[in-house]
Amino acid sequence: MHTDLIPDINQSLEICLPASISMTELKEQLTAYINHLINHNFEKLVYYLYRIDVDEKKMRGLLERKEGEDAAGLIAELIIERQEQKIRSRNQFPADDNIPDEEKW
Repeated sequence: MHTDLIPDINQSLEICLPASISMTELKEQLTAYINHLINHNFEKLVYYLYRIDVDEKKMRGLLERKEGEDAAGLIAELIIERQEQKIRSRNQFPADDNIPDEEKW
């Protein structure tokens, strides 16, 4: 598991998961939180999914193909997958902080 994964998820979802949990525990706790959002604050869940940039078509397709399975668990897996993609991308293309001020946007 990436060391940045849990802090990134905590920041993106405005929650406080323990820093040292297994991937199984992460998925269980994230699933419980998403299930809570589905039942009590669906708008906030949609906001988080857009904020994290979970692919809507991929999510809809997955939920349709796995109809009858725990939707919160499937969404949790997509969130974890997307956060891991972002971490890999950040590591592959680190920010260049040596850009002169006059060339910054």
